[in-house]
Amino acid sequence: MTGRILDLLSPSNENDRFYGVTIGTVTNTKDEEGLGRVKVKLPRISDTDESYWARVLTPMAGKERGIYFLPEVDDEVLVAFDQGDVNFPYILGGLWNGKDKPPATNDDGKNNKRLIKSRSGHQIILDDTKDAEKIIIQDSTGKNEIAIDSKNNSITIKVEKDFTIEAKGKINIKTSGGDIAIECNNLKIQAKQNCDIQANGNCKIEANSGMGIKCLAGVKINDGALEVT
Repeated sequence: MTGRILDLLSPSNENDRFYGVTIGTVTNTKDEEGLGRVKVKLPRISDTDESYWARVLTPMAGKERGIYFLPEVDDEVLVAFDQGDVNFPYILGGLWNGKDKPPATNDDGKNNKRLIKSRSGHQIILDDTKDAEKIIIQDSTGKNEIAIDSKNNSITIKVEKDFTIEAKGKINIKTSGGDIAIECNNLKIQAKQNCDIQANGNCKIEANSGMGIKCLAGVKINDGALEVT
């Protein structure tokens, strides 16, 4: 039997309707019409038959927009029926249980952390700990993250390997009254057109070994006080 729980449960009269809510287990998330629906089994009604496609409740939904979080197969969910008709189920939300436990425990009872964690372990953490508030976006390895520190008004980006910034327009780095420091093994700056370095104060270039300056069109040095040693 596909698509229905049991024909005998179809609400031909008021006594056949199932009011209230019941617990279900997700069995299928591949909605062929792409409407974000799932199918479930309802142990209190049948241990073998699947429901109709059930629409999933979300805080926001609209044309190609909204919050898109589908439950996983085997997740426990809370199910309700439109006007008690079991042929029109709705998923109200997911449920944790003794087997599937939440990703955080709130052991101290302060309820400081809110988080979203995916199947592979990617997570977004909102930490409301007093005087240590922060937002963390972290991947499943735990080695790559973006941390926004509210107390120190700072942002830290950590990556295990490469870090790439790519833009078709301009990239501007500006600090008001602060410093910029670049520390690395090797530094290469390449400009396809002009390279302009200006300093309102001193400009110092120092090398512990050799230094080479090469220009195909000549080198021009113009300074009121030039010293070469």
